[in-house]
Amino acid sequence: MCTTCGCNPAAAHYHGHDHDHQHDQSQRTTRISIEEDVLAKNNRLAAFNRSLFKEKQILVLNLVSSPGSGKTSLLERTLRDLSGRYRCAVIEGDQQTDNDARRIAATGVPVRQINTGAGCHLDAHMVMHATEAFDLDNLDLLFIENVGNLVCPAAFDLGEAHKVVVLSVTEGEDKPLKYPQMFHNSGLMLLNKVDLLPHLSFDLAQCKEYAARVSHHLAILEVSASTGQGLGAWYEWLAKELGR
Repeated sequence: MCTTCGCNPAAAHYHGHDHDHQHDQSQRTTRISIEEDVLAKNNRLAAFNRSLFKEKQILVLNLVSSPGSGKTSLLERTLRDLSGRYRCAVIEGDQQTDNDARRIAATGVPVRQINTGAGCHLDAHMVMHATEAFDLDNLDLLFIENVGNLVCPAAFDLGEAHKVVVLSVTEGEDKPLKYPQMFHNSGLMLLNKVDLLPHLSFDLAQCKEYAARVSHHLAILEVSASTGQGLGAWYEWLAKELGR
Protein backbone atom coordinates (compact mmCIF):
# COMPACT_ATOMS: atom_id res chain seq x y z
CA MET A 1 0.00 0.00 0.00
CA CYS A 2 1.21 3.51 -0.79
CA THR A 3 1.62 5.15 2.61
CA THR A 4 0.81 8.59 1.22
CA CYS A 5 -2.02 8.19 -1.28
CA GLY A 6 -3.53 5.00 0.16
CA CYS A 7 -3.58 3.01 -3.08
CA ASN A 8 -3.43 -0.76 -2.63
CA PRO A 9 -2.24 -2.55 -5.77
CA ALA A 10 -2.87 -5.97 -4.18
CA ALA A 11 -6.59 -5.28 -4.08
CA ALA A 12 -6.76 -5.37 -7.86
CA HIS A 13 -5.53 -8.98 -7.90
CA TYR A 14 -8.11 -10.48 -5.54
CA HIS A 15 -10.80 -12.42 -7.39
CA GLY A 16 -12.59 -14.22 -4.53
CA HIS A 17 -16.36 -14.02 -4.13
CA ASP A 18 -16.69 -14.67 -0.39
CA HIS A 19 -17.64 -11.09 0.38
CA ASP A 20 -20.65 -8.91 0.85
CA HIS A 21 -21.08 -6.68 -2.21
CA GLN A 22 -22.64 -3.90 -0.16
CA HIS A 23 -19.68 -3.98 2.25
CA ASP A 24 -17.27 -4.03 -0.70
CA GLN A 25 -18.98 -0.95 -2.18
CA SER A 26 -18.68 0.81 1.19
CA GLN A 27 -14.93 0.07 1.28
CA ARG A 28 -14.48 1.46 -2.21
CA THR A 29 -16.40 4.61 -1.33
CA THR A 30 -14.31 5.09 1.82
CA ARG A 31 -11.07 4.58 -0.11
CA ILE A 32 -12.10 7.12 -2.77
CA SER A 33 -13.03 9.65 -0.06
CA ILE A 34 -9.64 9.22 1.65
CA GLU A 35 -7.77 9.63 -1.64
CA GLU A 36 -9.77 12.77 -2.45
CA ASP A 37 -8.97 14.20 0.98
CA VAL A 38 -5.25 13.44 0.56
CA LEU A 39 -5.14 15.12 -2.85
CA ALA A 40 -7.13 18.13 -1.64
CA LYS A 41 -4.68 18.68 1.24
CA ASN A 42 -1.75 18.22 -1.12
CA ASN A 43 -3.19 20.73 -3.59
CA ARG A 44 -3.57 23.36 -0.86
CA LEU A 45 0.08 22.94 0.11
CA ALA A 46 1.13 22.95 -3.55
CA ALA A 47 -0.67 26.28 -3.98
CA PHE A 48 1.29 27.62 -1.00
CA ASN A 49 4.56 26.40 -2.55
CA ARG A 50 3.69 27.87 -5.93
CA SER A 51 2.90 31.24 -4.41
CA LEU A 52 6.21 31.22 -2.53
CA PHE A 53 8.19 30.28 -5.63
CA LYS A 54 6.45 33.00 -7.63
CA GLU A 55 7.21 35.57 -4.92
CA LYS A 56 10.88 34.54 -4.94
CA GLN A 57 10.93 34.38 -8.77
CA ILE A 58 12.23 30.81 -8.81
CA LEU A 59 11.55 28.46 -11.72
CA VAL A 60 10.71 25.08 -10.20
CA LEU A 61 10.72 21.93 -12.33
CA ASN A 62 9.51 18.50 -11.27
CA LEU A 63 11.64 15.89 -13.08
CA VAL A 64 9.78 12.60 -13.45
CA SER A 65 10.58 9.31 -15.17
CA SER A 66 10.84 5.56 -14.88
CA PRO A 67 13.89 4.21 -13.02
CA GLY A 68 16.95 4.05 -15.29
CA SER A 69 15.95 6.80 -17.72
CA GLY A 70 19.18 8.71 -17.06
CA LYS A 71 17.40 11.46 -15.16
CA THR A 72 20.18 11.98 -12.61
CA SER A 73 22.91 11.92 -15.27
CA LEU A 74 20.97 14.49 -17.29
CA LEU A 75 20.59 16.67 -14.21
CA GLU A 76 24.31 16.39 -13.38
CA ARG A 77 25.27 17.46 -16.90
CA THR A 78 22.74 20.31 -16.84
CA LEU A 79 24.00 21.68 -13.52
CA ARG A 80 27.62 21.61 -14.66
CA ASP A 81 26.84 23.24 -17.99
CA LEU A 82 24.75 25.97 -16.35
CA SER A 83 27.27 26.67 -13.59
CA GLY A 84 27.81 30.41 -13.32
CA ARG A 85 24.75 31.18 -15.43
CA TYR A 86 21.97 30.39 -12.96
CA ARG A 87 21.78 29.85 -9.22
CA CYS A 88 20.44 26.33 -8.82
CA ALA A 89 19.39 23.91 -6.10
CA VAL A 90 18.07 20.36 -6.15
CA ILE A 91 15.63 18.30 -4.10
CA GLU A 92 16.39 14.59 -4.51
CA GLY A 93 13.61 12.07 -3.99
CA ASP A 94 14.33 8.36 -3.55
CA GLN A 95 12.84 5.56 -1.51
CA GLN A 96 16.24 4.71 0.00
CA THR A 97 19.92 5.84 -0.11
CA ASP A 98 21.48 9.23 -0.79
CA ASN A 99 23.46 8.00 -3.81
CA ASP A 100 21.93 10.46 -6.26
CA ALA A 101 22.15 13.35 -3.79
CA ARG A 102 25.88 12.73 -3.40
CA ARG A 103 26.29 12.80 -7.19
CA ILE A 104 24.44 16.11 -7.35
CA ALA A 105 26.45 17.55 -4.43
CA ALA A 106 29.63 16.83 -6.40
CA THR A 107 28.52 19.44 -8.95
CA GLY A 108 28.73 22.10 -6.22
CA VAL A 109 24.98 22.74 -6.19
CA PRO A 110 23.03 22.74 -2.89
CA VAL A 111 20.96 19.57 -2.56
CA ARG A 112 18.41 18.25 -0.09
CA GLN A 113 17.65 14.52 0.12
CA ILE A 114 14.14 13.17 0.77
CA ASN A 115 13.80 9.45 1.42
CA THR A 116 10.20 8.32 1.09
CA GLY A 117 10.67 4.79 2.48
CA ALA A 118 7.70 2.80 1.19
CA GLY A 119 6.24 5.91 -0.47
CA CYS A 120 6.21 5.98 -4.26
CA HIS A 121 6.31 9.75 -4.83
CA LEU A 122 7.09 13.14 -3.34
CA ASP A 123 4.29 15.37 -2.15
CA ALA A 124 3.88 19.11 -1.60
CA HIS A 125 4.38 18.84 2.17
CA MET A 126 7.78 17.15 1.71
CA VAL A 127 8.86 19.81 -0.78
CA MET A 128 7.67 22.63 1.49
CA HIS A 129 9.93 21.44 4.29
CA ALA A 130 12.85 20.58 1.99
CA THR A 131 13.00 24.17 0.71
CA GLU A 132 13.84 25.32 4.25
CA ALA A 133 17.38 24.10 3.55
CA PHE A 134 17.89 26.68 0.79
CA ASP A 135 18.31 30.44 0.60
CA LEU A 136 15.33 31.06 -1.66
CA ASP A 137 16.27 34.72 -2.12
CA ASN A 138 19.37 33.57 -3.97
CA LEU A 139 17.93 30.94 -6.31
CA ASP A 140 16.90 31.04 -9.96
CA LEU A 141 16.21 27.36 -10.60
CA LEU A 142 15.01 24.57 -8.33
CA PHE A 143 15.00 21.06 -9.77
CA ILE A 144 12.96 18.42 -7.97
CA GLU A 145 14.05 14.93 -8.98
CA ASN A 146 11.06 12.79 -8.12
CA VAL A 147 11.01 9.10 -7.22
CA GLY A 148 11.41 6.90 -10.32
CA ASN A 149 7.79 6.09 -11.11
CA LEU A 150 5.41 7.12 -13.90
CA VAL A 151 2.20 6.49 -11.94
CA CYS A 152 1.78 8.18 -8.53
CA PRO A 153 3.92 11.31 -9.16
CA ALA A 154 1.54 12.24 -11.97
CA ALA A 155 -1.27 12.91 -9.50
CA PHE A 156 0.68 14.99 -6.99
CA ASP A 157 1.24 18.69 -7.64
CA LEU A 158 4.34 19.93 -5.81
CA GLY A 159 3.89 23.59 -6.67
CA GLU A 160 6.17 23.31 -9.70
CA ALA A 161 5.93 25.39 -12.86
CA HIS A 162 6.16 22.25 -15.03
CA LYS A 163 6.60 18.54 -14.83
CA VAL A 164 9.43 17.50 -17.14
CA VAL A 165 9.14 13.83 -18.08
CA VAL A 166 12.34 12.04 -19.11
CA LEU A 167 11.90 9.05 -21.40
CA SER A 168 14.90 6.98 -22.46
CA VAL A 169 15.05 5.42 -25.92
CA THR A 170 16.05 2.20 -24.14
CA GLU A 171 12.44 2.03 -22.95
CA GLY A 172 9.38 1.27 -25.07
CA GLU A 173 8.10 3.91 -27.45
CA ASP A 174 4.56 3.22 -26.21
CA LYS A 175 5.24 4.59 -22.69
CA PRO A 176 3.09 7.70 -23.36
CA LEU A 177 0.10 5.45 -24.07
CA LYS A 178 0.76 3.21 -21.07
CA TYR A 179 1.11 6.12 -18.66
CA PRO A 180 -1.05 8.85 -20.24
CA GLN A 181 -1.67 10.90 -17.10
CA MET A 182 2.03 11.56 -16.59
CA PHE A 183 2.65 12.62 -20.18
CA HIS A 184 -0.56 14.66 -20.29
CA ASN A 185 0.40 16.52 -17.10
CA SER A 186 3.93 17.31 -18.27
CA GLY A 187 4.98 20.43 -20.14
CA LEU A 188 8.11 18.95 -21.70
CA MET A 189 9.35 15.49 -22.64
CA LEU A 190 13.10 14.93 -22.86
CA LEU A 191 13.89 11.91 -25.02
CA ASN A 192 17.18 10.87 -23.50
CA LYS A 193 20.01 8.59 -24.70
CA VAL A 194 19.36 9.36 -28.38
CA ASP A 195 23.03 8.57 -29.04
CA LEU A 196 22.02 4.90 -28.67
CA LEU A 197 19.38 4.99 -31.41
CA PRO A 198 21.63 3.36 -34.06
CA HIS A 199 21.87 0.30 -31.81
CA LEU A 200 18.19 0.02 -30.93
CA SER A 201 14.88 -0.72 -32.61
CA PHE A 202 13.19 2.22 -30.86
CA ASP A 203 10.75 3.98 -33.22
CA LEU A 204 11.37 7.68 -32.55
CA ALA A 205 8.62 8.96 -34.83
CA GLN A 206 6.08 6.55 -33.36
CA CYS A 207 6.98 7.60 -29.82
CA LYS A 208 6.46 11.26 -30.68
CA GLU A 209 3.13 10.45 -32.34
CA TYR A 210 1.97 8.58 -29.24
CA ALA A 211 3.02 11.50 -27.02
CA ALA A 212 1.16 13.97 -29.24
CA ARG A 213 -1.90 11.73 -29.12
CA VAL A 214 -1.90 11.95 -25.31
CA SER A 215 -1.09 15.67 -25.11
CA HIS A 216 -1.15 18.28 -27.88
CA HIS A 217 0.72 20.81 -25.70
CA LEU A 218 3.68 18.58 -24.82
CA ALA A 219 6.99 19.93 -26.15
CA ILE A 220 9.54 17.26 -27.11
CA LEU A 221 13.33 17.55 -27.19
CA GLU A 222 15.83 14.86 -28.18
CA VAL A 223 18.87 14.83 -25.89
CA SER A 224 21.84 12.79 -24.74
CA ALA A 225 23.33 13.36 -21.32
CA SER A 226 26.40 11.38 -22.43
CA THR A 227 27.31 13.24 -25.62
CA GLY A 228 25.58 16.56 -25.02
CA GLN A 229 23.45 16.19 -28.14
CA GLY A 230 20.37 18.41 -28.01
CA LEU A 231 21.23 19.98 -24.68
CA GLY A 232 21.49 23.42 -26.24
CA ALA A 233 17.76 23.30 -27.02
CA TRP A 234 17.06 22.17 -23.46
CA TYR A 235 19.02 25.13 -22.08
CA GLU A 236 17.20 27.49 -24.45
CA TRP A 237 13.89 26.13 -23.14
CA LEU A 238 15.05 26.82 -19.58
CA ALA A 239 16.14 30.36 -20.49
CA LYS A 240 12.77 31.04 -22.08
CA GLU A 241 10.92 29.78 -19.01
CA LEU A 242 13.14 31.96 -16.83
CA GLY A 243 12.46 34.92 -19.11
CA ARG A 244 16.15 35.45 -19.83
